[in-house]
Amino acid sequence: MLPLIPLGLVLAVLDVVCAIHVPIHVTRKPGAASPRKRARTLEGRASVAVNDVRDVEYTGNITLGGTAKTVLLDTGSADLWVVGSVPGTKDLGKSATISYAIGSASGDINAASFQFDNFTVDDQAYILVQDASNIGLNDGIQGLMGLGPNSNSVVASKFKNLTGASPLSRIFSQNKTSSNYISLLLTRENNTGDAFTSGQLTISSPVPGYENITSQPKLSVDKVKLSADQHFQVLTDSNGIIGPDGNALDVSSIVPGVHDGKLVAVFDSGFSLPQVPRKVSDAIYGRVQGAKYDTDNEWWTIPCDQYLNISFKFGGVTYPIHPLDLNSDSSDLRAGATNCVGPFQPIGSGAFSIIGDYDMILGMGFLRNTYSLFDFGDFVSTSSNDRSDPFVQLLPITDPSTAKADFVRVRLGGTDTTSSSSKTLLPASQQSHSPLAPGERSAQLKERILSHWYLILIGAIAIVALALGCGVWCCCCRGRRRGGARAVGFRGVSVLPGARGAYKPLHDPATGAMHMAPMGVSGRV
Repeated sequence: MLPLIPLGLVLAVLDVVCAIHVPIHVTRKPGAASPRKRARTLEGRASVAVNDVRDVEYTGNITLGGTAKTVLLDTGSADLWVVGSVPGTKDLGKSATISYAIGSASGDINAASFQFDNFTVDDQAYILVQDASNIGLNDGIQGLMGLGPNSNSVVASKFKNLTGASPLSRIFSQNKTSSNYISLLLTRENNTGDAFTSGQLTISSPVPGYENITSQPKLSVDKVKLSADQHFQVLTDSNGIIGPDGNALDVSSIVPGVHDGKLVAVFDSGFSLPQVPRKVSDAIYGRVQGAKYDTDNEWWTIPCDQYLNISFKFGGVTYPIHPLDLNSDSSDLRAGATNCVGPFQPIGSGAFSIIGDYDMILGMGFLRNTYSLFDFGDFVSTSSNDRSDPFVQLLPITDPSTAKADFVRVRLGGTDTTSSSSKTLLPASQQSHSPLAPGERSAQLKERILSHWYLILIGAIAIVALALGCGVWCCCCRGRRRGGARAVGFRGVSVLPGARGAYKPLHDPATGAMHMAPMGVSGRV
């Protein structure tokens, strides 16, 4: 039974829900890029090179107004914004603000010619930002390009036509014979045993040598109730996270209707640290000897030489996570001389699904272990070539044995000490647990309320309808009682209760006489 909730409160909640827009992005301030060497490069294809900035940012190059710009590539949002001058730009007379997990980007909406890969778009809408210092971009990065569904676009919401559509929507709309998908291949900062030498982003075609991604299971994209919070998100399998001890983790979803140990995962190339339920993060790191939880940064710290091994399951396929992605020694994430950061961070209030659409954000630390294909399907409303449901395909590219060898070489100096007693996991009964962050309990409460907003609305409507019905019924009953109490009927005939249709003239003596005394006069008959 639904609790009785004031209608005003329900309407206020719905106002909040309808105003929510949650792009989800970079969680940590990155540092400067470091040079890397690779064995070979991928050539002879139409694609954009994706540059790795210390494993916490991935960038690509665009051309806007004839000027080259280096921008973050972000599957968790849909808008393009840049800083600096853009020749030939046109002010469209509107402004916009995009809020991220850390910082925001604000400015006037402009339009300019746009080139990306081999595609050109005239008058592409974007936000010209004057100051993006609160986002903490690395030197040389001049903006961000969103690669997510257009429904998640702040700029598009300002216009009623294609004027504000996202760059990818414009590209797909003018290339109606091509498939509406992108694919993403990310590198790792350390020189690991990857078969590829540089990251790649392709549009409507796979990276050569990885064509078998199209044979992987098509993971249906979970479509959310409010399109403004739509991301590329799919369901894990039941018991779909295998912990460091080789056993499936016991999890439950905050998303209404998701059961059987499944979780809703968002794939976001703009999120440095994967955001997972606190219970999952604790299960990964809480049994490591010497592990500590840093309440200031809200992450686990563990010895840099601690080997860990976990995996995720989607569509019946297992996706192992490289141990270097479970134990980061990036200069941006170091926790001292001997301790490193556990990148699979408890999901914080900045990324928490306040409307209950997802459970976790699998950012760069996960995506480096897959070659990922994102098919937009009918997310592109103006494209006639693909009206199917959107989906995601993932190709696992991390081999556990090769990954372990990488860890031994990079972290252990070539000597395998992963089986030493100091590196074995503590018993489950001795697992440490991280405390709730300030405001997290409040965020969880808001999520529980807002994730059931449609049930609250239905309940409120039912209550109002019931109240109105009761009011009408009471009025009718009162009217009938009042009509029966009056002894006046048709044509001056008295209708006596219980007479069942017997009528008598008003002057009939048999009815008796009743004399009404004036108010304030007593004792008179």
